Amino acid sequence: MTLAIILRSHGGPDQLKLEQVDLPNPGPGELRIRQSAIGVNFHDVYVRSGLYRTLALPGIPGIEASGIVEKTGSGVRDFRPGDRICYVTGSYGAYAAHRNLPENLALKLPDTIDDEIAAATILKGLTACMLLRREYAVGPGDHILVHAAAGGVGQLLCRWADHLGAVVIGTVGDPRKEAVARAAGAAHVFSSSDQELVGKVMDITKGEGVAVAYDSVGRDSFQSSLSALSYFGKLVNFGQSSGPVPPFEVSQLAARSNSLSRPIIFHHLRNPSALREMAAEVFALIGEGILKADIGLRLPLAEAAEAHARLEGRRTVGSTILLP
Repeated sequence: MTLAIILRSHGGPDQLKLEQVDLPNPGPGELRIRQSAIGVNFHDVYVRSGLYRTLALPGIPGIEASGIVEKTGSGVRDFRPGDRICYVTGSYGAYAAHRNLPENLALKLPDTIDDEIAAATILKGLTACMLLRREYAVGPGDHILVHAAAGGVGQLLCRWADHLGAVVIGTVGDPRKEAVARAAGAAHVFSSSDQELVGKVMDITKGEGVAVAYDSVGRDSFQSSLSALSYFGKLVNFGQSSGPVPPFEVSQLAARSNSLSRPIIFHHLRNPSALREMAAEVFALIGEGILKADIGLRLPLAEAAEAHARLEGRRTVGSTILLP
């Protein structure tokens, strides 16, 4: 038996309940993990609310965590009890004190990265790698727009892009978060509700616009992201914290020969070699101090509902983790 958060019906944060659940012995190719820290993400909120119906109910939500291998199933060769690991999975099950995990999802943690940092960073770091290295290859001198620049992914995007030599223009939903975004590497920071945002971006870029806009906000920011693009600029929509983007005319992209993508991190990670390659890059940057996890909120696993309420209410800064 173990303790886990169970979602039985879609709805508000109060649908997340702590329960005891059965946990069988690990099967062939599986690891038994005693979890140390669990990452909380907007993806989890969308699953709980029913916006994403990708978790069969009743089910255990959560897609990233860190922990220690306690036991291995038959056929496991690369891991042994005592190994420290972290993981990201599209199959859910992370909101638990213990779990069984396919070994091909496990990433061995370097000694330089502790469990909390891993749980707070791995999904966000892989997402930042996808956005900055694969969706658009950010380089020196590029002007980029990062919405929600003080959030968990936003801060990593700012730090990594600044390291790559880009000029980061960030937006924040709360004036108190401006200093956080600047400390993370944003050269310019504006309110997400600033009606003059596009004009200010054009002033900074001398009328050119940004090479790429990274937009996790969705409905409220989509049009400003599109309008701020340069010729051949790319809008990467990777979230919708303000709601889904409404239908729009594809011909709007023709104004500056722009492009639009809506990437899903699990599609980029479906190849195990790609997962390990991207994770190695993230671990290296953490080890060098270039990527830093700002853990703004730690709560016990039993308080998962409170974590969701604060995240939805935009009352968090940086990353949120649950501690079993």
